[in-house]
Amino acid sequence: MAIDFTFSMKVFSALFAIMNPIANIPVFLSLTEGLSDGKKRAVAATTFIGVTIGCVVSVTLGEAILKVFGVSIDDFRLAGGLLVLLIALDMVHGSSSAQHTPRQGELGESGYDQDVAIFPLTTPLLVGPGTIATLVVFGHAAAANGEIASLATGLIVFLALLAAALFSAPYLGRFLSVKVMAIASRLMGMILAAIAVEMMVASLTAIFKGLVH
Repeated sequence: MAIDFTFSMKVFSALFAIMNPIANIPVFLSLTEGLSDGKKRAVAATTFIGVTIGCVVSVTLGEAILKVFGVSIDDFRLAGGLLVLLIALDMVHGSSSAQHTPRQGELGESGYDQDVAIFPLTTPLLVGPGTIATLVVFGHAAAANGEIASLATGLIVFLALLAAALFSAPYLGRFLSVKVMAIASRLMGMILAAIAVEMMVASLTAIFKGLVH
């Protein structure tokens, strides 16, 4: 089965932009401050496993879950594209996304629960509504166009990069300045905005085509 590297790159770029491993390294370090190196690696491993499971479930079962609720993929793609666009605009403006930031009332008394690997690192910081919506749409596109291998390639490469970022966070944190992370976030925001617009245009095209017929 031939791999469409353009589609794989689109999947990788979307996931990299929306999960933004570079910008989340300081978050990881702040949440694991005071822990030993061994415990930090354990948190990184648990986070990586949680993100992997969340991604696989979203890609493989997302559309089936939508059918249970009677929601078409085109309607979901339009809503997902709008949600992803809002996240992208927050990134471009240099502010935290409301969709990927836990509310104060959801946190423990000390700010975060002890098991930070699941909450808030895995969800909502990495596997939030925008991530899930993006994966469901890509999963549908891959199944419809016979590009499962291409989707898997993009997803695996990103997960490998995410694992590297999580496990090397204590080292990378010494070199990532606030200015570098701000520039990277804005660039990823622009890429994510373009992908969001593409999702919405594809959805609107399908919806209006259906109305015409």
